[in-house]
Amino acid sequence: MRLRIAVAAALAACVVVPVARADGDPASDYLLSQKTFIPFDANIPAAKAAALNGIVTDAKQKGYTVRVAIISRPFDLGAVPSLWRKPKTYSRFLGQELFFVYKGRLLVVMPNGYAVSRGGKTYPRGQAVVDRLPPPGSGGAALVAGATRAVRELAANEGVHAVVPASASTSSSSTNDRLIIAAAAGGIALLILGGMGLKRLLARR
Repeated sequence: MRLRIAVAAALAACVVVPVARADGDPASDYLLSQKTFIPFDANIPAAKAAALNGIVTDAKQKGYTVRVAIISRPFDLGAVPSLWRKPKTYSRFLGQELFFVYKGRLLVVMPNGYAVSRGGKTYPRGQAVVDRLPPPGSGGAALVAGATRAVRELAANEGVHAVVPASASTSSSSTNDRLIIAAAAGGIALLILGGMGLKRLLARR
């Protein structure tokens, strides 16, 4: 049942994000109702995506609210690709796009660094925290891992001890284990069928 839910959620994500891409920058549409924007086509491991969503949720429950946009390539910026590798400029731009719905903290993560804004304006207190972090580097896994660390550090700077809930890693591991088991079972079945076919072929000769 959980596997079906995970597959359904993944398919839903694949539908939602491309639709958002049709209107300006995708993150500005997606973050109107979601806490994180994670491009579905950035090859991000499920465990790392779950960890980021988990720590953002945990931080909010403890009093620290932040929304996060992962930008892995210019395509993720939709109509504003010129803001690629300009996280500070894009963070303010995105904050202004969300202003009428969300005026809180906003973290943008690009391969070359991080940026934090609030209400579409620079947020020096938060920016000082992420400026101390090394750039996350390229690749979906590195970007999401960097975002998770940045959320932890930002929350800690406000006196909030945010953590990745055990349930996030457990559910992801469980799903991955089931997929591995299913793939292995399928492989074994193919080997058996292949062996039977070979045996029949040899028997005919």
